[in-house]
Amino acid sequence: MKKYRDRLQIIADMLYTARNGAKKTQILNKANLSYRLLGRYLREVLDAGLVKSENGTSYVLTTKGETFLNRHIEYSELRRSLETNLESINSEKTILERLCGIANGFNNNLRSLNKNKELKRPM
Repeated sequence: MKKYRDRLQIIADMLYTARNGAKKTQILNKANLSYRLLGRYLREVLDAGLVKSENGTSYVLTTKGETFLNRHIEYSELRRSLETNLESINSEKTILERLCGIANGFNNNLRSLNKNKELKRPM
């Protein structure tokens, strides 16, 4: 299954490209954006002060942009760690459910109980 990038990842990809200065086409290609999305996100990062335009042809990272990238790296590592831990937790839960018969047997037991109740009801 293909994972889609979120807004923050797209911005980070753009900023990585602009770190040492980049033209629009370089940002477009390296950040893998359509021209329409490039325009939208470029306006956003310019307005936020994450990049600045040099001579109207090149874009470079600002101090605020560098701060964003550093924080994004920390965020990405934390998120990856939490996702890994969540996968481990869910795996352990599945094992525990299987050990006590919840995963398969619980629903079958509920159906059996409901059938028994229906049979015992007076007509």
